[in-house]
Amino acid sequence: MRVHLALSLTAACLLAACSGGDSPDAGAAAARPSAEVSPPGAGAGSSPAVGAPAGTEETAPAVVPKQRKLPRGGTTVFPEHRLVGYAGNPGSAAFGILGIGDLGAKGRDIEKRGEAYDSDGRTILPVFELIATVVHRGAGDDGMYRSRMDDEIIEQHLKAARKAKGLLLLGIQPGRADFLPEVKAYERWLKEPDVGVALDPEWAVEEGDVPGEAYGRTTGSELDVVAGYLAGLVADNGLPEKVMVYHQVARSVVVDESRLHRHAGVALVKSIDGIGGPGAKRGTWYHVLQDTPGHVHTGMKLFLEEDVERGGRLMSPAEVLALKPRPSYVLFE
Repeated sequence: MRVHLALSLTAACLLAACSGGDSPDAGAAAARPSAEVSPPGAGAGSSPAVGAPAGTEETAPAVVPKQRKLPRGGTTVFPEHRLVGYAGNPGSAAFGILGIGDLGAKGRDIEKRGEAYDSDGRTILPVFELIATVVHRGAGDDGMYRSRMDDEIIEQHLKAARKAKGLLLLGIQPGRADFLPEVKAYERWLKEPDVGVALDPEWAVEEGDVPGEAYGRTTGSELDVVAGYLAGLVADNGLPEKVMVYHQVARSVVVDESRLHRHAGVALVKSIDGIGGPGAKRGTWYHVLQDTPGHVHTGMKLFLEEDVERGGRLMSPAEVLALKPRPSYVLFE
C-alpha cells in the first residue's frame, strides 16, 4: 500500500472546500459561476421557408462551432508538446505540491522545472492537475465515499493555469461512484478548451470496499466510455484535443485495457505512479506498461517526498527521458 494513502485520506476529511462527502455542509449545493457556458449554436431552431406550402418547414442548417485553440496555439497536444505539471489540492499539503504555497506562482515553477524536459525538441505545456473529486473513508450522505470541489476552487485553478498558458486537469478519485457521472459533473468546465481530466482508478472501489483498505480498479471499457464522452464534447463545441490521463500504480488497477480505443479529439495518457528510487520506478514502468494500447501516450509521476524517502533520490530528468517509450507527461506530486 502506498505511503501517502493514509495521509491523503486523513487530509481529505479536513477539506472545507468540498461540497459533499464528510464535510459538515455535505448536502449544500456547490456555488455555480455567474456565467454558464452555452453550447455553440444554442437557441438556433428552424423557421418556415419563404413561399413554402402552409404547414411545412425547412430545417435550418446546422451551426458549425468555431474551432478553438490550445493555450499555446494549435489543436493537437502531441507530439509537439510534453506535459509537465503539478498535482494537488488546496485542502492539504498531503495531496501534493499544487496545494502548497502561492497558486499564482505555480506556473513559473512548472516552466522552470520543465526546462530540463525539453531537450528532445518538444515544447513544454504546463499542467495543473487539481484533485477535484476527493475520496474519503466515510461514506457521506450518498454512500459514495467521495466529495467534489466547489466551482470557486476550480475557477481559481483555471485562472492560474491560464495565466501560465497551460492546461487544467480535473483529477477524479471516485470512491464507489462510476467515473462517467463524476466526469459529467464537471461538464461546464470540460466545455472549455484548456480543461481535461485525470482519472485515478486506484480509488475506484467496489460495493462493500472502503477506499484505503483495498485497491480500486477500473476496466478498459469504462475508460473508453469516458473517452467517448469527451470526444463528443470536443466535436460539439469546436474544442482542441482534450487530455484524458489515467493513473496506474499496478497492472491490476486497469483490466481489459485493450478495450480502451482511440477517439478523435482525445489525447490518452497513462501515468505510471509507482513509488521508489530510480531502479524501482524503472521496474514499475516496464511492468505496468505491458498491456498498454499503442495509441496511448505515457506519463511518469514523480513523488517529491516518497520517492526520496524510499529510494534515496528523485529520478533525474535524463533518467526520465531515457525511459522507453519516452514519457509525454511528467507529473510532480
